[in-house]
Amino acid sequence: NGALLADLLARLQSLWPIGSLAIVGHSMGGLVARAAIDVAEQRALTWRERLRTLVCLGTPHLGAALERGGHWVDTLLELSPYAAPFARLGKSRSAGITDLRHGRLRSSGRTQARERVALPHGVDCYAVAATRAELPATNATHALPGDGLVSLASAWGEHRDPARALGLPDTHKRLLPAANHWDLLSRSEVAEWLVDWLRPTA
Repeated sequence: NGALLADLLARLQSLWPIGSLAIVGHSMGGLVARAAIDVAEQRALTWRERLRTLVCLGTPHLGAALERGGHWVDTLLELSPYAAPFARLGKSRSAGITDLRHGRLRSSGRTQARERVALPHGVDCYAVAATRAELPATNATHALPGDGLVSLASAWGEHRDPARALGLPDTHKRLLPAANHWDLLSRSEVAEWLVDWLRPTA
């Protein structure tokens, strides 16, 4: 829930003032983070001014099979020790899970499903996608399969309609090969990218 996260960060900011803030979100967590930023901008919450970096790991910016895929997705989720909360959510088919179909950041009652929420201004945004395949010898990465839940295009926010694309520069995208959705949480390559992106600048 983006509104809840926005409020929690506001409380944290009041109790523990910080100079800068970075958010790392995995899977749906990236959507929740973007929704919280959207709420913070609407409410002029002070923590938004501190936000410097947003990293999304396997986030379904354009939607995912999690809501569309049915029972096979629930079964896949139950195979990972990281995934129990996602499996319960997937079976509930709550309004929030249904919103994943189109990567919605705002509740379906407030806005149309395909309304685009842009990446936050003045924030360094990065996106990591995973593919179950090995990297090809050529640069034809877009033909590769996704991580089992999220396609490369969705994780990178790439869409043939410019109005729906996130517009991330290629230098802010990474691809993790021979990996599934949950490997994004434990692979050393991801840790190295995070260290690089979150390192304080002079």
